[in-house]
Amino acid sequence: MSAEVYDVIVIGAGPVGENVADRAVQGGLTAVIVEAELVGGECSYWACMPTKALLRDAAALRAARSLPGAAAAITGELDTAAVLERRDRFAAHWHDDGQVSWLEGAGIALVRGHGRLRGARTVAVTGPDSGTTVLEARHAVVVATGTSPAVPPIPGLADAKPWTSRDAVSAERIPERLAIIGGGVVGAELATAYSAFGTAVTLIARDGLLPRVEPFAAEQVAAALTADGVRLLVGTEPVEVSREDDGSVRIALADGGSVRADEVLVATGRRPNTGDIGLETIGLAPGSWLTVDETLRVVDETGTPVAGGGLYATGDVNGRALLTHQGKYQARAAGDVIAARALGGDVDDAPWGRHAATADHLAVPQVIFTHPEIASVGHTLASATAAGLRVRPVEYDLGAVAGASLHADGYTGRVGMLIDEDAGTIVGFTAVGPDTAELVHAATVAVAGQVPLERLWHAVPAYPTMSELWLRLLETAGSDTRVRTRSTHQLVSSDR
Repeated sequence: MSAEVYDVIVIGAGPVGENVADRAVQGGLTAVIVEAELVGGECSYWACMPTKALLRDAAALRAARSLPGAAAAITGELDTAAVLERRDRFAAHWHDDGQVSWLEGAGIALVRGHGRLRGARTVAVTGPDSGTTVLEARHAVVVATGTSPAVPPIPGLADAKPWTSRDAVSAERIPERLAIIGGGVVGAELATAYSAFGTAVTLIARDGLLPRVEPFAAEQVAAALTADGVRLLVGTEPVEVSREDDGSVRIALADGGSVRADEVLVATGRRPNTGDIGLETIGLAPGSWLTVDETLRVVDETGTPVAGGGLYATGDVNGRALLTHQGKYQARAAGDVIAARALGGDVDDAPWGRHAATADHLAVPQVIFTHPEIASVGHTLASATAAGLRVRPVEYDLGAVAGASLHADGYTGRVGMLIDEDAGTIVGFTAVGPDTAELVHAATVAVAGQVPLERLWHAVPAYPTMSELWLRLLETAGSDTRVRTRSTHQLVSSDR
C-alpha cells in the first residue's frame, strides 16, 4: 500500500493539535491531522466551552442579586432548560462542521480514524469503514491525543455505570441527587453547576476540596458550596458502589457512612490517551505519559530524543500542564520549532526562547470557575517551598478594595502573592472572589516577565477597579520606601 506523504502528521485534532498543524503550515510545511472523534476535541465539546456555558447563567444571576437595584428586577429562578440549550450551542450541538471548515481554510489535511504509529514517522489510520490509510512524515509526528477521565478501581463502580465529566457536561436530564467522587477542579466546578440547577449534590473529597490551590481560596469555595446546599464529605472515600434495583446508586464510605444518589460522577483525575497508538513500535510503554524536552520532543529516561528526534507530544498527553491554553502554548512552540528544524532555521530553545515551553514550569495561569472563582498563576506557598524557593507570602482582603466593593454589595474575596526574596520578583499569585477571572493575566505578565517589585510600583492601577489590589499587596509587603499620603476623600476604608 502506498503511503500519503506530508511534512508533519498530527494525531489528535483538538485545539492543541490544530495549533501545531497551523503553525507548521504557517512555517512553510505541509500537515495532516488524524482524528477519531470530533475535530475540536475535548475542550470544544465536553470540557472548557460547554462547562463554562453551564456555569455562566448562575454566576450572572448571583451577580445581579448582589446589587439592590438589579435584585429588585429579578422575578424568577434559573431556567435550567435555557442553560442547557445555550450549552448545546456552545458545543455546536456536537457537530464539527465549523472546525473542519477551519482546517480546510488553513490548508491542513484531515484523515478521520484511529491513528497508530508504525515505527518512526509512519502512522496507520483505521477509518470508520475499517479501511487503512498509511501516512508518512518527512519531518515529524506529533502526538496530541489528550487524556480521558480515570475511573478508580473501587469495587462495583464500573458496574454502576458512573458518569464521567463528559456525561455530566453533556447531560440532557438533571438528576435530583448527584454524588461526585473527587474534590479537584472538575468536581468543584460541576458541584457548583448542578447545585445551581437545584440538584442535591454530595461531594466526596478524600484529600480535601481543591487541595492544590492556596488554602485561603479553597476555604472560600468550600464555604460557598456549603451555603448553596452541597454536602461536603472530606477525608473519607468510597469503598464500594452499587446500582440498586430502583436505579439509584449507593456508595459505601470508608468511615462507615453511605451516600444515596441518582447518578455518581467520577472526577478523580485523568489518564493519557496513549494505550493504543503504537508506542511499542518505538520502544515506549503503551498507556504512559510522554516525557518531552523543552521543545516538546519526546525523550526516553536518559533525556535522549526517541524516533530519531522526529516524535513530539503536545498538550495533556505529556503531563506538564493539563490546561487547554497551556497546551496551545506548547503547540505554538512545537509547530514553530518543527518548521525551523525542517527548513534549517535557527532554534531558540533557551529559557523563554521562542521554541521553549518555559512557562510550563514557572507561569501557568488557571481559572477555576466555581462560586467564587479562583484565579491563579505560578507557585502556591506549598509548591514554592517544595521547590526550595525562599518566598514571603503577602495577602490582602479583596473585599476592602474600592473596585470590589462597587462590584457587589458585601463582596467577599482574598488575594495573595508570593515574593521571591532573593530575586525580588513575584513567583505566585492567587485571587478568590466573584469575577476574579479577568485579574489573572496581569499577574501572569508579572510572573512570566519576572518584573521587579520596584518596577511594579510604577504600574499604576486604574481607580476604582479591582486591579487596585496590586497597590494594596505592595503596600502590605512594605517594599515601598517612598512617602505615601492619603487622599482627603474616602469612598471606602481602603480608598487612599
